[in-house]
Amino acid sequence: MPRVVDHDQRRAQIARAFQRMLAAEGFAGVSFSRVAAEAGVSVGLIQHYFAGKDVLLRFAYEDAVSRMSERVRARVREGGAARLPAGEVLLDSLAELLPLDEERDVEYRVRQGLQAQALHHAGLADVARRAGGDILGYVTAVVENGAERGEVEPGVDAVLAARMILATAQGLADQVALSGVGAFPERDVLRRAVATVFTGRPGSHDR
Repeated sequence: MPRVVDHDQRRAQIARAFQRMLAAEGFAGVSFSRVAAEAGVSVGLIQHYFAGKDVLLRFAYEDAVSRMSERVRARVREGGAARLPAGEVLLDSLAELLPLDEERDVEYRVRQGLQAQALHHAGLADVARRAGGDILGYVTAVVENGAERGEVEPGVDAVLAARMILATAQGLADQVALSGVGAFPERDVLRRAVATVFTGRPGSHDR
């Protein structure tokens, strides 16, 4: 019987090889031939799945964002099941944006590299806007939930608070990437940013 090919898996295999090369060497070191060697496939196969480099760029960007988002959602599910305070769930979720291990470091470098390209590439800009809007919406919703549970003071602008927390998380990710993991207490810095918004205790507004 002929072997059944999982096309989604094959696309992901190629995209992950591209991501690894981009993370390690930047755009100057990336070509279809080198990606093919890294992925263990032929250049022709890459061209079968991706009509050009721009198509591969967009797919790789979407893949990196999707994997990050899935880990964030998993943290939310785990926190909800454990009935953790909203601020603690947010802290655990935002830690997934930091390049604290090999997988997250590759994703961080891919997101940063392709986001820079998005300034001159409409397709990548669309991915960047959607990804940014999704994470902003998530953090905003957590802040609003925190307000309902008494963890956030009434009257706090949820969107502005979310933008401040995300700006801190992004800047922190940059520092980790440049300084290295463990150079400073990353989670403590992130905790302080979250704590400036989540100043109350669950149920404190019900008293």
